[in-house]
This record gives sequence, structure tokens and C-alpha cells, in this order.
Amino acid sequence: MDLVDTIKKTFVPIHREGYPFIAAFAAVTLFLGYFSSIMFWVCLILTAWCVYFFRDPERVTPVDDRLVVSPADGIITAVGPAVPPRELGLGGGEMTRISVFMDVFSCHVNRAPVRGRITRIEHRPGQFLNAALDKASADNERNGLVIDSPNGTVAAVQIAGLVARRIVCWAETGGTIGIGERFGLIRFGSRVDVFLPSTATPRVAVGQTAVGGETILAEFGGVAATPLVRVS
Repeated sequence: MDLVDTIKKTFVPIHREGYPFIAAFAAVTLFLGYFSSIMFWVCLILTAWCVYFFRDPERVTPVDDRLVVSPADGIITAVGPAVPPRELGLGGGEMTRISVFMDVFSCHVNRAPVRGRITRIEHRPGQFLNAALDKASADNERNGLVIDSPNGTVAAVQIAGLVARRIVCWAETGGTIGIGERFGLIRFGSRVDVFLPSTATPRVAVGQTAVGGETILAEFGGVAATPLVRVS
């Protein structure tokens, strides 16, 4: 391993969405630090947290159409049947829902759970309840992607949380997306719900820690083959 590779592995990339916030935190740190050394250190810690929050590490994603990967880093808070949001146009029947809750220390870059064509993107305003609550799925501000995958329709819903005030989605309707590909980000503390057809078998449990783009949430068609991997 050469020096360049060592540096790349040591320093985690920062997503560009975080640059304005990091700059603002740093400016406040310098300003308040001029008047108080205590405030300088407090603000410096907050600035370091801001840098950490917007990290965007590379992930090794399994490439197998039978697999569904986690769209986010966090804790699995729900696995079971649920009706998807009406605006997604998926009907009133229940689908298999897997929820991943991100706290303020999680990596908040969101990734596609499956590959396919994006047939719909819908944003809905709402409240900012604790994203860990079940009713946050229906009451909170959210943004949903509907993906036409090789195994049927899959939806990923970004849900704002108690602290979150901004959902970012740079995917586009009609475009294609690869499994594990980045499609959005939420600031600061939130949740992502994945809605799957009944043919998907969950492979995670409530309380389990998930890694976005790597942890297998579910699979289609029985036992999956040993997957290929790609770094993204």
C-alpha cells in the first residue's frame, strides 16, 4: 500500500452538502473563540461533530439482484407488514416494511436498496416527530422513491426526524439507479423506510445495526448466491 492509499483510507470523504455547514460552524467557532476560550473549545467540538456528520465513506455493496441492501446507517426499528404512503401510488395493500433509524451520529448519506428504474419521486410536507416513532411514517415530512426492480416494485422513503429539517434527494424520475448508489441525504437525525413485495424474505431483526449499502435487509427467491461486490 502506497502513501496515497494510506491517506485515502485514513481520511473519510466529506459530502459536499456539508461544506456550507462546516464553514458556518468554523466561522462561529473563530468568532466566539475571540471572546472566550471556553466557547472556542465547545464550538470546536461541535464543528468536529459537523464534519463527522457529513462523512461519506466508500462502501462495498453486494451485487446480486436477489438482495436488498440497507439504504442507511442506523438501527433496525421495524420489520413487518405496513401500508406504504398513498402518494407513492402502490395501492392500499400491505407490503413488507423495514425501517432504519439514523441518530445524529450516523452517516446520513442514503443509498438505493435495489437496482432499477425510478418511476416516481414524491415529496410530502409534514411534522417533525421523533423518527423512531411508528407514526412518523404517516405524519412526518418525507420523500419517497419508487423503483421498478428486477423483483418487482420497491420503495425507499426518507423521513425527517425531530431535529431534521431538510431532506435532500438528487435522484430523478425516469433515471436508473444501481444497488448501493447514493441518492440523497437527510439533516440531522432521521429514518428511511424500505417497502418490499411480499416475495421478499427479511434477513434482519429489530435492534440490529445496519450499514448503508452493505447490510443485507432482505432477499428474493430463497437463498442468494455468493454475491459479487463493488465499491461505491
